[in-house]
Amino acid sequence: MTTFVLIHGSSADSHYWYRVTPLLEKAGHQVIAPDLPTGDDSADFDDYAAAVIDAVTDTVGVQNRGVVIVGQSMGAFVAPIVATKVPTALIVLLAPMIPVPGETPGSWWGDTGQPEAVQTYAEQNGFDPEFNPATIFFHDVPQDVTDELMKAGEPTQSEAIFRREFPLDAWPAVPTRVIACANDRMFPLPLQERLSEERLGVQPDVIDSGHLAAFGHPDLVAQKLEEYVSELG
Repeated sequence: MTTFVLIHGSSADSHYWYRVTPLLEKAGHQVIAPDLPTGDDSADFDDYAAAVIDAVTDTVGVQNRGVVIVGQSMGAFVAPIVATKVPTALIVLLAPMIPVPGETPGSWWGDTGQPEAVQTYAEQNGFDPEFNPATIFFHDVPQDVTDELMKAGEPTQSEAIFRREFPLDAWPAVPTRVIACANDRMFPLPLQERLSEERLGVQPDVIDSGHLAAFGHPDLVAQKLEEYVSELG
């Protein structure tokens, strides 16, 4: 059994993982999917990480053979901090905002060239690059799932976190894998591949999904996570 710690991104909560969790549990694994303090204007990334660390220690304690930490999108700012505080066998980043020391989520977009990457990808694939959730996020999410999420509404997200710096001086010495999404309209695949290689020295694995892979293609996410666990032995 592996313990997966699933960290959601911005403007989200633990419900992001509701279609992936049962697949991992059916395969015999344990899943911890905490809520981050996204509505707290005073919270920084250490506070976000503390919420995850508390959930891990409450569930499995500090003595374990190493969890697998999965950070989606802005969860990539949180996953490596958690990995410095709890025994970690593997970090997995899903459609991630891979940070460098001192970078903020607000500066990440310009630092990485994300707007230009989206513009190019939109021109190549015939969609409007102006941000619209239906176009950018939900284009490959099943309609019933989309309807449910729209009815529930978007979780509160404080804008303050976008001004908080990534606090680590370097990426932790923990094996790290990146899952990029071939149809990601928020972080196009060429951008993901470049950042993975430049910032982590990692070639990403690619799944056939848009940005919200856990909503749209939970089977592909779970399958890839199980492959990584199998490789760990």
